[in-house]
Amino acid sequence: MKHFLLIDDDETFASLLQRGFKRRGLTLVWAKNRAEALALDDPFDGIVLDLNLDHESGLRLLPELVQHFPDSKIIILTGFASISTAVKAIKMGAVQYLQKPADIDAILNAFYGESAENDLEIPTEQPSLKRMTWEHIQYTLEKNNGNISATARVLDMHRRTLQRMLAKKPVKK
Repeated sequence: MKHFLLIDDDETFASLLQRGFKRRGLTLVWAKNRAEALALDDPFDGIVLDLNLDHESGLRLLPELVQHFPDSKIIILTGFASISTAVKAIKMGAVQYLQKPADIDAILNAFYGESAENDLEIPTEQPSLKRMTWEHIQYTLEKNNGNISATARVLDMHRRTLQRMLAKKPVKK
């Protein structure tokens, strides 16, 4: 039987995912945060890590997971995907980066399918100005270690304006 770990603060999502994994004959252990995840010593075949963990970035937890669970494949799951965080996650050891909502088949394919490098698509058209702005904000936010005030200063904008922009969903292409 395959054994997986989900690190996500959304109880409803975790419950749905656990039932879906169970229907496929797989086990999925749920941890709500960093402390619960790192307290586990089980060997996991795969780890699903949410990028936004209750006021904490999953990217900050990723190196600890790689060290604590060296034989586990790790995928990042997020509702706010950006190119900069995807690249950083892959460089830090994640095997795949998926945008929510991702179904169980997509998650399992990320573990058992081709490597992330083979799945990356090169866009044939230019992204919109709004999408480029969103990407630049995400890149700058990452460079400032998630500090919204420092990011707002670098972008020469008011902190509240930046917070409102970040609260919205990412812009499509």
